[in-house]
Amino acid sequence: MVMKMNLLFFLVLLASAISSSLAKGSLKQTLVASEVNKCSNASLARHLLEDESRAQTSVNLAQGYMSNTDLERAIKEFGQRCSNISRIYSIGKSVNGVPLWVIEISDKPGEEESEPAFKYIGNVHGDEPVGRELLIFLANWLCDNHFKDPLAKLIVENVHLHLLPSMNPDGFSLRKRGNANNIDLNRDFPDQFFFINDDEDSRQPETRAIMNWLRDIRFTASATLHGGALVANYPWDGSEDKRTKYYGCPDDDAFRFMASIYSHSHYNMSLSKEFLGGITNGAAWYPLYGGMQDWNYIHAGCFELTLEVSDDKWPGAAELPILWRYNKMSMLNLVASLVKTGVHGRIYSSGDGRPLPGSITVRGINYTVRAGKTFGDYHRLLAPRDKYEVVATMPGYKSKNTTIWLDEGPVTLDFVLDPEISVKWSVLQNVYACNCNGKSKQEFVQFLGGAHLEVYFALIVILGFLFLLLQRRAKVKCSTSRHLPVAKRTVEV
Repeated sequence: MVMKMNLLFFLVLLASAISSSLAKGSLKQTLVASEVNKCSNASLARHLLEDESRAQTSVNLAQGYMSNTDLERAIKEFGQRCSNISRIYSIGKSVNGVPLWVIEISDKPGEEESEPAFKYIGNVHGDEPVGRELLIFLANWLCDNHFKDPLAKLIVENVHLHLLPSMNPDGFSLRKRGNANNIDLNRDFPDQFFFINDDEDSRQPETRAIMNWLRDIRFTASATLHGGALVANYPWDGSEDKRTKYYGCPDDDAFRFMASIYSHSHYNMSLSKEFLGGITNGAAWYPLYGGMQDWNYIHAGCFELTLEVSDDKWPGAAELPILWRYNKMSMLNLVASLVKTGVHGRIYSSGDGRPLPGSITVRGINYTVRAGKTFGDYHRLLAPRDKYEVVATMPGYKSKNTTIWLDEGPVTLDFVLDPEISVKWSVLQNVYACNCNGKSKQEFVQFLGGAHLEVYFALIVILGFLFLLLQRRAKVKCSTSRHLPVAKRTVEV
């Protein structure tokens, strides 16, 4: 009986131990599952925080930068504060209807003068906003210093400077490279090598605004401000065979000189390990087609550089004052180079002294610079060297050429062209050029006043001589016939 009781007690203890063991196992599994869930939730939370951080970074990307509304307000406030040296105007609107505001800075803003014009364009690519900020810095610095700083005074009094802080306000708002139609505006211009963008109606409104702008204003030079590298880029941007290679334009020396002015005036651009001297030919870096830089040079007579002013496309706003200090002298010196180098002058008529909208070429450089219609003024950028032969031409006038030495500083060179028609024939032309439907008479007199006149005069003299000779022979024949008997003979006249 005792043995049975002990056996029963043993079985109870065994069952209790087994139960306790199972319970502990279950608890351990529960704890493991709980830890796994905790780890999983922690991992998920980390990823969520990272995503939130990324989203927050994207949102904070523009913090400290001016919004499009802020930029417009800053431009208009500048116009009011510096109205004595500035003019605010718009060249058009973006896809989404944002005005493309321009600041003109000059001692005579809005007036046509025989001075060179320069333009800076920022924010061509929407995700490269440093340029829009730098141009506001530049405008305010010129306003504050044009009475006390010699360089600021030189620019304000001798150049018409135009600043377009944002060519692509829609892209800025969307934080993307292209405009609202997702078009890269620096690929939207007509190209010299390939037939692209030739249909004006299919171009973006921002592109058309730039092209119309250059039809209205005769810019001598310009530059666009980009981000993502640190280098001054010059034409050509593309090549005929699309290969990456150095492909220079006719004014390669002048462009290298301009790019070097910017690079060597910069805090550290000229120290680049990637680009020798901090400058590069566009096609040698990477070819692109439909770019604004090449179009300016070919179709508008405007020498344009593409300036990469920040390694980071969208640096923190705290870096903007530093970037301004790094680029300040470069931006100023590039504008000032329009009047501190090159050859400048006017073309006149020797007849009445009026200005002529002629053309200026340089021997050995296949490029033409046209003079203005109002003042006959021209501004020809050239790299300093020993000498250049400059030629002035104008339809209806005799061309003239002269040699200049361009070592240091600018050269002023005026041309007085003589009409191809001499003075006496000009007088004859004026006598016959009446208003009684006399266009044909005037053209006839002009025709007579050319090289044909000498031929006609000689013919008249010869015919007159022959006529007199024949008359004389006829008289002799008549006289002889009265004294001699009539004979049947053949007479040769």
